[in-house]
This record gives sequence, C-alpha cells and structure tokens, in this order.
Amino acid sequence: MRKLHKFNAVRTEVDNHKFPSKLEANYYKKLKLLQQAGEVIGFFMQVPLHFKCGTTYRMDFLVFYADGTCKGVETKGILTPDFKIKAKMVEQEYPWFDLEIVKKV
Repeated sequence: MRKLHKFNAVRTEVDNHKFPSKLEANYYKKLKLLQQAGEVIGFFMQVPLHFKCGTTYRMDFLVFYADGTCKGVETKGILTPDFKIKAKMVEQEYPWFDLEIVKKV
C-alpha cells in the first residue's frame, strides 16, 4: 500500500525529473515554455539557501529572466506556519532577490 502525502500532493515525473507535486511539475513546464519563448534565460531547481543559524532551505526554483532580474520561486499548495517563518528568513538574509510563492499555475 502506497503512503499518501500529508497534504495530498501527487508525485509527478516530467523530463526524467521527479517532482513532489503536480503544482511543481506544472511550474517546471511553464518555465520550459518561457525559456523557449526567450523570456527566461535559465533556471535551477531545488536550490539550497544557507541561513546564518545553520538551517538550510531548498527553494523550488531560481529563475533568471531575459531582462536581467532573478527570482526565487516556491510552489505551495498550503502555506504552513513553518514555511512562513522560512520565507521571512529568506527575505532577511537574501534581500537581493524576490521570493515568489505560486499557489496555482
């Protein structure tokens, strides 16, 4: 019997990449289309951010846009209290880029 995710997320595979949710997989597909259109230069997945307190947080995507901007992206079905704390830590320790929270694609 397969164990269900605590938030009912469905693991999804796209381009030989395994994603913990359909939402994250769909955002990956969107980034690929934006890259083909020339709006996105490139992106990294599961980027570790290291905090001064010794904690590490893995951001879903770090996206580099053609206009020279850089944005962190986190796909979330549910905004947990733990995530809200980590998002504030990202804002404080990495102020040079925005963290976008995507709830729907």
